[in-house]
Amino acid sequence: MTTEQLPDEHWNAFYTEHEQIWSGKPNVAFVDEVSGLTPGRALDLGCGEGADAIWLAQRGWTVTAVDISTVALGRAAEHAKAAGVGDRIDWQQHELGKSFPDGEFDLVSAQFLHSKTELPRDGILRRAAAVVARGGVLLIEGHLGFPPGEHNPHPDLHFPEPDEVIESLGLPDGEWETLVSRAHDRAQVLRDGVPINRRDCTVKLRRH
Repeated sequence: MTTEQLPDEHWNAFYTEHEQIWSGKPNVAFVDEVSGLTPGRALDLGCGEGADAIWLAQRGWTVTAVDISTVALGRAAEHAKAAGVGDRIDWQQHELGKSFPDGEFDLVSAQFLHSKTELPRDGILRRAAAVVARGGVLLIEGHLGFPPGEHNPHPDLHFPEPDEVIESLGLPDGEWETLVSRAHDRAQVLRDGVPINRRDCTVKLRRH
């Protein structure tokens, strides 16, 4: 990536490197936290190739799925059509620091919203909290560091702990309940088949 490359250019180039980047399966922590919720309207921020959004749609949710990459969104729409749920998902292209989907949602999910390009993550997550409906859930999953052996790590990229994530949201007193705030390990297999262990965090909040 060059310094002149815009965020959408970076992510389109990232997805163009391979015909498929991710496993096609929903995030494990996401499934664990969402499985018990009553289906309604969901917003998936940074949906990538669409696995989480498709999983939601298959279980009765109406989904708005957002990503900066038009390449990823095109793949996601094809996968959703193949899964028979294309009509339940509205795919939208947004650079979330500049634009945001309209509406109010029973579930807002931000899974691993990190970027090596400029990303106003705290502001985006505050915006995400603002569109959660009364009684709805905000689910944030994040990394707590680069994967083992990551080349050229970016020392200025901060990976916040769960309590930092909650504090950064600036939520009004008495309006939210913390359901989950934890750090945890997650096994991952890299594209070359090498297994690694990642350290992640989960924050799950319900609006009263």
